Formats: sequence, C-alpha cells, structure tokens
Amino acid sequence: MIQILSGVATHAVALLLYPGLAAILAFGGLVELVWMRLSVPEPGWPELSRRRPTPVAGTIAVGAILASVQLAAPYNLVPGEERSIVLAAVGLAFTVWAELALTVEFVAEPGLLLVIQMCWLLAVLGPAVQPESLRPQVLGNVLVPGLLPVKLACAFLYLLCLPALMRLWPLAPPTERRGRRRLDARRVLTWFPYCGLFTTLFFPPQGDDAPGLLRFFGLTVLVAAVVIVAGIVVQRRGAGVVRGTYTRVVTPFAGLVLATVVATSILMK
Repeated sequence: MIQILSGVATHAVALLLYPGLAAILAFGGLVELVWMRLSVPEPGWPELSRRRPTPVAGTIAVGAILASVQLAAPYNLVPGEERSIVLAAVGLAFTVWAELALTVEFVAEPGLLLVIQMCWLLAVLGPAVQPESLRPQVLGNVLVPGLLPVKLACAFLYLLCLPALMRLWPLAPPTERRGRRRLDARRVLTWFPYCGLFTTLFFPPQGDDAPGLLRFFGLTVLVAAVVIVAGIVVQRRGAGVVRGTYTRVVTPFAGLVLATVVATSILMK
C-alpha cells in the first residue's frame, strides 16, 4: 500500500509540477512572450485572457502534460522504463486533433495541417526503427555512425514541421485576427513538449544534476529560438509562398526521409 501511494504521489508531482503543467506554463509563457515581441513588435505587454479555460485548451493541456512527462528531462520523477516515445507522440498529436475536431472553423488549412503532422510523426518515430526501442532516453543516446543520416534528416524534418504545428505560419483565417494582442494559450501549452521532445530525441540525455538540468533547458531554449526565427521568416514570406513551400517541399522531403529510414534499417540488420 505504501509503495502504491508513493507511486501515485510521484506521478502526481511529475504531472502537475515538473516536467508537467507548471514547467509547461513557465517555459511556454516566456517563449510565447518572446515570439509575440519579435513577430509583432508593438508597445506594451499582451493581454492575459480573463475568460475561463475552454474545452479546447483543457484538452490540449492534457495531451501536452502526457507528452512532457515522457521527456528525458533531468530529475523527471517518472521512471525511465515507464516512458515511451509513442505516448509523447500521441499526446502531442492529440493536441492538433482536438483543435481540428472542436474548432476546425478557426484553423487555417486543416487538410495541409494533418499532412504536416504525419510528416512530423515520421520525424519522431524514424530514429526508433533501427534501435528497436521506444524509450526516449535510449533514442537520444544512440550515437551509431550509421544512424547519423537518419537522425539528421529526421531532425531537419521535425524543425520544418514545427512552425505549422505551432501555428506560427501566416495562414490564420480572419476570425483569428484580434484588435488587441493576447497570449495564445494553446501555443503556451505546447512550446515545452514540442521543443523538449526534440532535445530528447536528437541530443544525448543529460544527467540528474544541476549542469545536466542547465544543458537540457539550454538546448530546449535553443530549439525554441530556431523555431521562432523560422516562424518570423515564414510570416514575412507571405501565405502563398508558405503554402506552396509546405505543399511542394515538406511532403517530398518526408518521402526521402522515409526511404532513408527504411534503407538504414535494412543495411544495419
């Protein structure tokens, strides 16, 4: 009974504090403020929403928390053997599905967004094919030279998909344009799991100590900075150019990544 209660308490701390809800809100809120300052350089601070959390935000929060506790973050209280890259991918995929299902009229290019999400799932699961492991900390620690092309290709595809998945692209319908700037709660909830999952998959796991914690969050902040720069670039290029780029470039590149994953898996057996 004591072991059961201890396990429940440990998982509750992980879900609600770190690397769960509290870490998600702190990291996501700071990154979202930076994004809004750089993408729309207007004087003053953005408004905080005073409305009650919507069902969409609540559903996205559940998926984001599920994904965050799977990360190879230092001091993660969830045991390593209980973490799975599939759970992280499903949790983040569910955030997009919830938005499409509950507020599809407010989502620009829903069909293209689903295609991009499939490409992102390939980038997440591609590195797991040859090591035959679904533990996030194992995938980040694989340094076999033969897997380097797969990891680089998947990492690049992951970053290509993030501006769209984070809704940084300039394809917002008119109903999303507001007179006063407000923090996007859905984006705040997903900055940390998306960027932290990249750190988990494509960098070696960090130790459970202060330097390891600093390195993990330093790399995750660096990933967020890259995504912000990419978001600013696509905003400035315009909706037509961005739509054509995602249609003509990302999907064919995902096919090349899939071929690389299959060929690597065959050659290394």
